[in-house]
Amino acid sequence: MADAPLPPNISLQQLNEAQRAFESALGAGKVFFTEVDRTSYQDKFSLDESRHHPAGAIAPTSVEEVQAALRVANQYKLPVWPISRGKNLGYGGTAPMLPGSVVMDLSGMKKIEFDEELGTVVVEPGVGFYDLYDYIQANKLPFWLSTPGNSWGSVMGNALDRGVGYTPYGEHTKNICGLEVVLPTGEVVRTGMGAFSNAPTWQAYPFGFGPGWDQMFVQSNFGVVTKMGMWLMPEPESLMGMDVEFANADDLKAMVDVIGPLRRERVLTQSPSIGNWLRAAAVLTTRDEWTDKPGALGDDVIAAICKKFNIGWWGVSLRLYGREEVNKAAYKILEQAINSIKPQLIKPTSWKKGEQIEYTGWTGTPMTFPMQNVNWYGGRGGHVGFSPIIPQNGDAALAQFRRTYDRYKEYGMDYQGSFAFGERHLTNVNAMIFNKDDPAMMGKIDGFFRRLVADAKAQGYGEYRTHLDYMDLVSDTYDWGGGALGKLNRKVKDALDPNGILAPGKNGIWPSNLIGEKKA
Repeated sequence: MADAPLPPNISLQQLNEAQRAFESALGAGKVFFTEVDRTSYQDKFSLDESRHHPAGAIAPTSVEEVQAALRVANQYKLPVWPISRGKNLGYGGTAPMLPGSVVMDLSGMKKIEFDEELGTVVVEPGVGFYDLYDYIQANKLPFWLSTPGNSWGSVMGNALDRGVGYTPYGEHTKNICGLEVVLPTGEVVRTGMGAFSNAPTWQAYPFGFGPGWDQMFVQSNFGVVTKMGMWLMPEPESLMGMDVEFANADDLKAMVDVIGPLRRERVLTQSPSIGNWLRAAAVLTTRDEWTDKPGALGDDVIAAICKKFNIGWWGVSLRLYGREEVNKAAYKILEQAINSIKPQLIKPTSWKKGEQIEYTGWTGTPMTFPMQNVNWYGGRGGHVGFSPIIPQNGDAALAQFRRTYDRYKEYGMDYQGSFAFGERHLTNVNAMIFNKDDPAMMGKIDGFFRRLVADAKAQGYGEYRTHLDYMDLVSDTYDWGGGALGKLNRKVKDALDPNGILAPGKNGIWPSNLIGEKKA
C-alpha cells in the first residue's frame, strides 16, 4: 500500500482500515488494492499519466453491496468513483477525477429484464451493448438497439453521459425511463412511476408525479444508478436511405441547411452525423502511408486520400425507418433535397424485413472498429474529444468548422471532425488524435484544447461532455448569473452527499468540503 495515492485528509492507516472494511462488507474477492489493480484502472488515453490515479477498486454486484460500500466510504470519508464498464475512452475511462479515490466498478451487475409488449428494457450498469444485442438475438425479439460508434461500453453508462447513436432512438438520454438509484448516504430510490409500489408503468411513463429526477442523475454525482429503464425501437418493416459524399469543405453549409429542415420536420427521424474525410480514412489507412512530414496534412495529400477511397471532404449517411410505403414517399423527398446541392456521390441502400441486414450503426449493430482511428499517427494512440453544441444553421456550422480547422493547422494536427444532428442543434465532435510516444505532439494538446474552449466560449458555445482533465474548465464556462447553475449543483450535492464521498469533481460538481481540489 506504500505507493497508493491518498485522497485529501485520508492517511495511509485509514486507507488500510477502509480496505479491510470493504473486504468485510463485500468479500476479499471484490476488493482490489494492489499496484497492478491500481494500474489497470488508470486512464490509458490521459495526456498526463500521473493524474487521476485511484487508490484501489471495489466491485459490488448487488444493490445491497453498493449500499454496504457507501457505508464504508462514509465512515472513512473516502471518495468513491462509480463506473459502469469504464469504456468511455477519451473522457477518462476507468480513472477517477480525484486522485486517491476508490473506483466502484459495477461491471459485474449484468441483469436484463425485457418487456416485449412495450419494447422496454431494464438494465444494470454492467450490461454492454454487445450483451443486450446478444440477448435480443438469442430471444428473437423484434427490436433494434441504438449503438454509439464504439459499442463496447455500458448501455446505462452511455445514456447517463448523453451518448448518441444513429437510429431514430439515437439520443439515448431521451429514451431513459425510470431509474433505481442508491443515494450517497445509502438510501435507495426509484424515480418516476417506480416510486409507486408495483406500478406496471415504471418503464412506460417517464415523469411520475412531482419533480422528474431521471435527468438529475444524468452526468451528475448525486447517486449510483443501479437499474435503468430504456425504450427500444421496434424492428422496422423497411429501411431506406443513402450514403452521400460531398467534394468540398465549404459544402458543409449546404448540407446542414438541407438536412436540418428534414430533421426538424421529422422526415428524417434518425440522428445523422456529417463526418470529414479523416473520420472515414483513419479506419482504412494510417498517416505514414501518405507522408512523413510533420504538421497538418496539406490539401494535396487530403485529395489523394479521398481519391483512393472514393470519399468526399464530407460524408453523411441518411436513413429512413418504418413502413415501406411511408419510406418510399419520404425517400423521394430526401433524394430531391440532396440532389439539389450537387453531391459528389450518392449510394442508395434499402432493406426489407426478412432480407439480410447490414451490420452497421444504422441498424443498431454494436461495433468497435472506429476505435482504429487512434492508430492514425502510430505509437500508443489516444484521443480526447472537443464537442461544443452549436445552432443547427449552415452559416454557424461553416464558421465553427473554419475556426476549428484553422486551430488544427496552427497546432500542426490533422483534423477529424463531425456535426451530429439533434432536432434543433448540432453537436460538433472534434477528435484530437495523438501519439503518446511523441513528446512534441503531446506537449501541444493541452494548450490546443484550451484554445478551442476559449474560441467556442467567445461564440456562446459550450461543450456537452469532456475529459476528466477539463471538467472544471468546461464547467466554469457555464457562467450565466455568476455561475448560478454551478451553485445550484453544489447545493444539491451537499444536501444529498454531506460527506462529499461520491465522485467529487465529476463534471465540475465539487462538494463544499473538497472545493479546494477544483482545478481550472
